[in-house]
Amino acid sequence: MQINGGVRFCENGMRASIRAMHVQSEILGMINENVAGFDKVGFQRREPVVSSMTEYIGVHGLSSTVDDQVGRIMNSQNPLDITMANKGYFQIQTPQGVQLTRDGRFKLDKNGNLLNLEDNPVLSDAGIPIKLPVVPDNPTQVIVNTKGKVSVYDKNTNQLVTAGNLGIVDANGMAVLNPDVKQGYNEYSNVSIQNEFMAVKPVVRNFEANRQIFLIESTNLQKVISQLGSVS
Repeated sequence: MQINGGVRFCENGMRASIRAMHVQSEILGMINENVAGFDKVGFQRREPVVSSMTEYIGVHGLSSTVDDQVGRIMNSQNPLDITMANKGYFQIQTPQGVQLTRDGRFKLDKNGNLLNLEDNPVLSDAGIPIKLPVVPDNPTQVIVNTKGKVSVYDKNTNQLVTAGNLGIVDANGMAVLNPDVKQGYNEYSNVSIQNEFMAVKPVVRNFEANRQIFLIESTNLQKVISQLGSVS
């Protein structure tokens, strides 16, 4: 007995052109999101990933990956703005669970809890919210070293009191040993406008090529339908 196997694919060309244009539109959407996030603190660009089967299954074969390269670090003059010169993420406790972010714009509430801009607690390396043992009179009394240790100046004892260590992890949740934390700085996106514009060109060309093919096929189909109608 002989068994013959294989993959055979025959499909209407118009449908294939529409599917290809859909894929290119999704890629353009990712590029537009990157450009829109250029000036956002902590934003990381998305890189489209096209699988080998995308031409057959359309957008279901399209995915994306996060570019985790460090973005542009700029001085903010705010002692509660924290960033990292190396790769890593802060852990934030949200109602939806723990979320990772590069946005280190923090603040303190009246009880000394360290929060992000959405009032969600910032977690320590022990997985618990960071709370200062002493509520400072001024944010400049909060000191964060390069390892992420958070301390606060106690004017009663004239000493620094440790509040905890920032829970800085990688994308897999593993602790980052050398985050190189910088206090008083913000990290803006790692998006390069020039590179994004360069990436647009081949996508637009592919879209236009598939569009032209679709129009040609549509015109030919209309002619066939018209001729069939006249014969009947």
